[in-house]
Amino acid sequence: MARPLTVVPARPMAEVSAALTGALAGSSTLFVLPPTPAPTGHNWHSALHLGDPVPDEVAALVATSGSTGTPRAVMLTAAALLASAHATLRRLDGPGAWLLALPPSSIGGLQVLVRSRLAGLDAVEMDLTETFGADTFARSAQELPQGLPRYTSLVPTQLRRLVEAGPQGIEALAAFDAVLIGGGPLDAGLRATATSAGARIVSTYGMTETSGGCVYDGLPLDGVYVENSSTGLRIGGEVLALGYHGESLATQESFVDNMFQTHDAGYVDNSGPGSIPRVSVTGRNDDVIISGGVNVAAGAVEEALRGRPDIVDAAVVGCPDPEWGQAVLALVVLADPASRLDLNEVRDYVRYRLGAAAAPRRLLPVTALPRLHSGKLDRTAARLLAAAESATAVDQ
Repeated sequence: MARPLTVVPARPMAEVSAALTGALAGSSTLFVLPPTPAPTGHNWHSALHLGDPVPDEVAALVATSGSTGTPRAVMLTAAALLASAHATLRRLDGPGAWLLALPPSSIGGLQVLVRSRLAGLDAVEMDLTETFGADTFARSAQELPQGLPRYTSLVPTQLRRLVEAGPQGIEALAAFDAVLIGGGPLDAGLRATATSAGARIVSTYGMTETSGGCVYDGLPLDGVYVENSSTGLRIGGEVLALGYHGESLATQESFVDNMFQTHDAGYVDNSGPGSIPRVSVTGRNDDVIISGGVNVAAGAVEEALRGRPDIVDAAVVGCPDPEWGQAVLALVVLADPASRLDLNEVRDYVRYRLGAAAAPRRLLPVTALPRLHSGKLDRTAARLLAAAESATAVDQ
């Protein structure tokens, strides 16, 4: 038996909220249409098989980011969504008021709405049609009700913009009881800067397939278990999705023995006090660039580049190289667009931290990095951009 599928746009929020009520009550399945185009070469309806019947137990279909070029619709039950929301609130200060700063089409945004329901409230919505900035964030935060814990969920790029905006952004951040940061690696320097200014930052790790963040500051939420495997971290528990809608083969490959097989490199340390496991994520196995026979983690190079004061953001891709097989190319957003980078200086900076193979051989200044509806880096678009514009890159 199949539930009716209710497809709603990301705005207006009243329509999303009504559809969520029906989904959690079991009367329909919710799909929030992302406000941005599907990843390059895809159409949301066809790529996600929205015309196919949906199993009766599915409360929501949520589009993955498609950061590697293949978006999928993840099948989530009401039990999984609520288990995640309850576990999050147990880890924080209990139910509270949430500021929605992520699109509800992403699992990060949708979970803000679910957690708000547990407090009997509607989330306060930022105007997501505007460019994210400190002024809009601060104004929206002032609309949160008083007398309750105040929470929000952001991606690292949003946190960076608030920190770099100065007092207005920092003061707005510091007024929250917790600021969840997910959707990508959190730069240690950025976190330290925000924390020293009074922001209570919680780094989260998870994905759509786990109903959102399921590891907070390295510790799995209640009911979540993570284990090492030869191909990447595996995650299980009551937050787990049923699989991918309309893609039985991908489901069989990724969901095995009630565990989700990620492509994230990392490890689980069970030697801590009380044998509480601590999860460390070191990157994605499919983001590895092999240059001269040496594996280079793109995420590690990106984090190193973002540590420079003259680079606001960075994306690292591999480009063909006749001598090395692949060479590291970095797309960089400069703090001063009119400035120029010294390639040798940047290479020395990265080489000192990560080794010679990780040092970028080409730098491509861009005004902004391509991003997906969830806020994650669109790596497929980044590779296409690098290929199209590499003639303008600083080369050596």
